[in-house]
Amino acid sequence: MAPTSLTLLLLCAPALSFALDPRASARSLNSLRRRDDRNVPPAGFYNPTTAGGSMLTIAPNTGGLGEPLNVIVSGHSDPIVLVDQEDAGGLRNYFLSVGFAAECLGQHAGDAQTANLGDGKGQVNETSELRWDYGDPQLGTCTETIKGGNHFRYWIQDGSNANSGAIFMATSYEKPIQDGHDIIFNGYNLGRDWLVGNATAQTSLIPTANITNGTTYSGQTSFGGYTYKTNVVYLSGILSNSSAGVNHDQTVGNKNTLAVDGYVAVMTISVVSKPAASNGALSPSPISSWSLLAAFLAMLALSLST
Repeated sequence: MAPTSLTLLLLCAPALSFALDPRASARSLNSLRRRDDRNVPPAGFYNPTTAGGSMLTIAPNTGGLGEPLNVIVSGHSDPIVLVDQEDAGGLRNYFLSVGFAAECLGQHAGDAQTANLGDGKGQVNETSELRWDYGDPQLGTCTETIKGGNHFRYWIQDGSNANSGAIFMATSYEKPIQDGHDIIFNGYNLGRDWLVGNATAQTSLIPTANITNGTTYSGQTSFGGYTYKTNVVYLSGILSNSSAGVNHDQTVGNKNTLAVDGYVAVMTISVVSKPAASNGALSPSPISSWSLLAAFLAMLALSLST
């Protein structure tokens, strides 16, 4: 077994029993709640750059380079969606409806990225990182960890200076673990648009090169008995069209293509329908720790054989 894969397995193995304990799962969810004193501006969020913040994160051990905050969930979204939880139709349940789940067996390798949303909290760690689940909310993010795919980190703008409740997301598409999870060419823009395509149930890929200021998409997704409608508008003038200060800029862009195209996808999410009587999101079926281990080992073997 390759050293990288062995390291990943050792990181994930201790979480097998943890992931099966619903109390532990509940503790792993961030319990931030929508504050009653939210003040949402017409745009649905405050521009971080107007109050000393940045639309780039800071990635650890990069000398200050970061990733673009290229997707924003508007503070005008349904209040239950802005609650960072999986039950009762909250934010995590919405992300599951789009195809993104918590990291492989609850484990996160590496230091957290930070961001300053200009809300008075300064530079803070990511709230969480979610990965494309390949159609399997329980184990699919293990596949993403090995094979690569779409993923994002997010932060909540809820400080006392700018309490919009908006969710700022740094979205990108990464290479397999054997390539060090580098970002694919144009991967920040493509990651954003593939997420938007899934959130709005598009039947074809969004043409990234044709995006302009004011481009819109709309569609519905469902999970756990909840159906959501997502309206998206692309805006310019918030995020710079540049490679300056961008992490992975050597692989994401080249002399003809800047790493970031300067567009931010602003998503306004509404709840279309919900269960008549709900105890929250659908609970995963019980899975033994040995089944989880066997599945993960099988995926590792597959990745090493390709």
